[in-house]
Amino acid sequence: MAFQKAVKGTILVGGGALASVLGLSQFAHYRRKQVNLAYVQAAECVSEPVNREPPSREAQLLSLQNTAEFDILVIGGGATGCGCALDAVTRGLKTALVERDDFSSGTSSRSTKLIHGGVRYLQKAIMKLDIEQYRMVKEALHERANLLEIAPHLSAPLPIMLPVYKWWQLPYYWVGIKLYDLVAGSNCLKSSYVLSKSRALEHFPMLQKDKLVGAIVYYDGQHNDARMNLAIALTAARYGAATANYMEVVSLLKKTDPHTGKERVSGARCKDVLTGQEFDVRAKCVINATGPFTDTVRKMDDKNAAAICQPSAGVHIVMPGYYSPESMGLLDPATSDGRVIFFLPWQKMTIAGTTDTPTDITHHPIPSEEDINFILNEVRNYLSCDVEVRRGDVLAAWSGIRPLVTDPKSADTQSISRNHVVDISESGLITIAGGKWTTYRSMAEDTINAAIKTHNLKAGPSRTVGLFLQGGKDWSPTLYIRLVQDYGLESEVAQHLAATYGDKAFEVAKMASVTGKRWPIVGVRLVSEFPYIEAEVKYGIKEYACTAVDMISRRTRLAFLNVQAAEEALPRIVELMGRELNWDDYKKESINVQMDENTLHEILNEVDLNKNGQVELNEFLQLMSAIQKGRVSGSRLAILMKTAEENLDRRVPIPVDRSCGGL
Repeated sequence: MAFQKAVKGTILVGGGALASVLGLSQFAHYRRKQVNLAYVQAAECVSEPVNREPPSREAQLLSLQNTAEFDILVIGGGATGCGCALDAVTRGLKTALVERDDFSSGTSSRSTKLIHGGVRYLQKAIMKLDIEQYRMVKEALHERANLLEIAPHLSAPLPIMLPVYKWWQLPYYWVGIKLYDLVAGSNCLKSSYVLSKSRALEHFPMLQKDKLVGAIVYYDGQHNDARMNLAIALTAARYGAATANYMEVVSLLKKTDPHTGKERVSGARCKDVLTGQEFDVRAKCVINATGPFTDTVRKMDDKNAAAICQPSAGVHIVMPGYYSPESMGLLDPATSDGRVIFFLPWQKMTIAGTTDTPTDITHHPIPSEEDINFILNEVRNYLSCDVEVRRGDVLAAWSGIRPLVTDPKSADTQSISRNHVVDISESGLITIAGGKWTTYRSMAEDTINAAIKTHNLKAGPSRTVGLFLQGGKDWSPTLYIRLVQDYGLESEVAQHLAATYGDKAFEVAKMASVTGKRWPIVGVRLVSEFPYIEAEVKYGIKEYACTAVDMISRRTRLAFLNVQAAEEALPRIVELMGRELNWDDYKKESINVQMDENTLHEILNEVDLNKNGQVELNEFLQLMSAIQKGRVSGSRLAILMKTAEENLDRRVPIPVDRSCGGL
């Protein structure tokens, strides 16, 4: 293991020199042997989780309050933050994590849903002879293979077609894609291949066929990003990390080092967003993993700290599934303004994106109409004229902020690499910034390595390579059949549960309600056209869902797939959660139960309301937020709703169906 650690440090710090000595092919072979060694040793060293199930949020809050001092306190519940918590706790460090909103409520749930090395980064590495870009792609391809291994229920290889419309481009793109396979080495998912024009149209019949020469198909990974993020958080909790969402860091705690006389960060003052309660969480090391808000936390430590992140907005839209084949994506390598556009099947819908434009940092990024129309226009260029690409077919849209590492010499964000940076302040605050979803694990490993070295913590090497995430260990592709046979679930629902919860799907099935029909026997759907069932709401609370927004956006992905379906399901979700969480009792105790500081109105703005005349939906969401907060928002209709709610409190509860909960 000591050898592994030494080699890891050499490749991270001096890999360029080592590659030049060994040659790229030998270097790749050397790195592959090291990765395989790490995988075997990780599997042997990691003990079983200390908790069979993640502790409740209440138990986690008690742990945060009653622990005298943690070794590691992570601020931020995105992929990187949760990855840091998992890496630290599996090394035997006493670990805590706090997140102001919900796990994966920010950028980590608003990605392109790809697990990839980055074809365009490899192109830059080759064209500019940039060894750093090459190393980043190489590392990402290793992490891609690992992520597909440790969470097989949430991820899978996806073939992506690159259509070619000029003969000279065919060998050019073919060489580039083959190099991508070569760099992946033993981690190559499947070998790329060339398709003739006729075969390309067989695989992607809605493709623009005029002047089409052929196509190249390569493989990358695809995942359910918010569920993956949550799986990392839940796994960390099972291994003993004290993790809590809706815990805002108000300020950083500091104490004077008796040896140096300098102030050192020693924890954080935290506030429970749901109750308003504040308390201190002390730790030997504090890690800032807050993505786009990196500089906000750094300025809590040092108000004069220079900004190190440059935010870039990435907009995606969701369209009906008939816009793409069920199992084939599309890559537009050169759009009208030089960007790259993906067109991918996901959750039986079609995702198109992304844009890449400088933006201001905001808690609630909203996709602009300009960005949506840009994506639609690019889609039109690649689809057959028989397919009418309509604005009204945009079922949802969202904007995520990429926390790119600033290059002061660069004029625009498109040329900035998403390499990560580990920064250590004079007071000992460790910041992890930049990077990409795919490399969250290696980013976490580098961060915890820095924490151990800087703060003299006693811990071994990282153990997360090959460590199964929640639901992945006993999953199999045929698991859903057992759900159908043992519980009487619909096949579509069973497949969804298996692909969402993995081997934990049986626990969800046990909670499923009887339908009262001959078939399916159990599994009442939240909305008829999606496989989400009511039992998922109950189980979602065990996964730390605190608001209806958590449920429709991240425990299920309904708000990201179809806004109108989310509207339809929302009243029933509110009713089920209110019953499980005793929201009425909380009100009696004068404890505000907030839907989310974003409010449902803002969340549905994040996923865009299609601008198709459904104006009343915005007002409806404000009303629901006002009800659950126990106070009136700025909406005029919310005031009317508050009055109606007070009257209803004196009535016998009635079933909630549609139309604003039956009110």
